[in-house]
Amino acid sequence: MDLAPDRLDALTKRQRRLAGPSGCGLCGLDSLAQAIRPAPAVAAGRTFTPAMIQDAMRAMPAEQALNATTHAVHAAAFWTPEQGLVALREDVGRHNALDKLSGALARAGTKPAEGLVLLSSRVSIEMIQKAATMGAPVVVAISAPTSLAIDVANAAGITLIGVARADGFEVFTHLNRINPRMARHVA
Repeated sequence: MDLAPDRLDALTKRQRRLAGPSGCGLCGLDSLAQAIRPAPAVAAGRTFTPAMIQDAMRAMPAEQALNATTHAVHAAAFWTPEQGLVALREDVGRHNALDKLSGALARAGTKPAEGLVLLSSRVSIEMIQKAATMGAPVVVAISAPTSLAIDVANAAGITLIGVARADGFEVFTHLNRINPRMARHVA
């Protein structure tokens, strides 16, 4: 397609130029290939039982004060068997909630390999890339992951668990971190 010179000039002037982009990481990219960068491999981490995963997800709602008021924000949390819910951050943007959690864990010197990263949202490729950068070997979400998120989680060595509800959950990648003697009912 060719545009008339004056229309091309108007379009060029209208394009967004971001000096400091924020958000999911896709804004301002020229191609999808730029977004699909390899995620760093994560450490082996520890294993968890299905009961631990369900306990962790049950702990989130009571700590989501902002969501209790607005019913319109996402949460990202970190849970360990020894401490329970260690940190939870909320934001209208799911990416921002995870960024806030990452910063809180880094400031506290908490090692993400020791627990579960919990998400109250769906899991996209960017969420997995962020979790891998944090060094989180297990991500658990209330919703389903995208197929691209599954591929990146698999390549990074992340155990990706989705559709985590009261009646169970689905393990999409790296089942080895789920205690096999107790995980027979897990899809």
